[in-house]
Amino acid sequence: MDLTGKVAVVTGSGRGLGFAYAAKLAALGAQVVVNDVDSDAAKAAVDAITGRGGTAVAHVGAVGTADVAQALVDQAVSEFGRLDAIVTNAGVLRDKVLWKMTDDDFDTVVGVHLRGTFTCARAAAVRFREQGDGGRIICIGSPTGQRGTFGQTNYAAAKAGIIGMVRTWSMELARAGVTVNAVIPVAATAMTETVPFLRPYVDAANNGDPLPAFARRALAFGTPDDAAGIVAFLASDAAAGVTGQAIGVGGDRLSLWSHPQQVVAGYADGGWSPEAIADAWPTVFEPHQQSVGEQFPTPPDDAEGTP
Repeated sequence: MDLTGKVAVVTGSGRGLGFAYAAKLAALGAQVVVNDVDSDAAKAAVDAITGRGGTAVAHVGAVGTADVAQALVDQAVSEFGRLDAIVTNAGVLRDKVLWKMTDDDFDTVVGVHLRGTFTCARAAAVRFREQGDGGRIICIGSPTGQRGTFGQTNYAAAKAGIIGMVRTWSMELARAGVTVNAVIPVAATAMTETVPFLRPYVDAANNGDPLPAFARRALAFGTPDDAAGIVAFLASDAAAGVTGQAIGVGGDRLSLWSHPQQVVAGYADGGWSPEAIADAWPTVFEPHQQSVGEQFPTPPDDAEGTP
């Protein structure tokens, strides 16, 4: 995979998954704009990438506003002459149950994840259309946006919204040769260490310990580096025919998420009255009700199953 000559912007790439994406793109030859709200983290990321022979520059700014989005695109063009890919990774958490979540908790998370993805993708789309030779928009989703997670109203709403935008943009930008996809990663990061079930594996990864096969396969849980390959693929010419998809990645697993589909339908002449629904629900619809939340498999009893 050779990305020489490609120019990419990766938001929220000072550390964690974002850094892994930026580092992988640079290692394959891309010139990268590293964005982070933390100037020290952005500088350290650029130093790490250039120290390995890659090319990167830092942009410090909080993703969300149109001004920051435009500044990212402008810096890519001024530093490297063009833009080929943007990875919208920046994010924050403000976890609380619904009745305790404040307006600020909600607005902060939606502003960074959902609005930030929108403003950055819009600025990139304008540039891609001006250049006239296509482009790549790679949006970072989450299993929470697919399945829901207790205590994450704001995050679930934002990540689910991102998938809806990806599907829409893939249609709107098809004629311009711009592909738009979502990556649904699972990895040991500051965000996943808040999940009690995953915390032991996060600690193991942070300590540099090898993760057991149960984590890497059954849970599809690994390091940020494990999730970087799909981002590089989607940024490449090899992925020109891939668009509108939600692609899961983590540990040893790569997967394709389905789009929502009707699972069962019933018909009543003249429409459905409340009584008719109550009558039919237990036999026609109840057997097909969908589960919510992540359904974690049970760890094996043997010592290799847990850190």
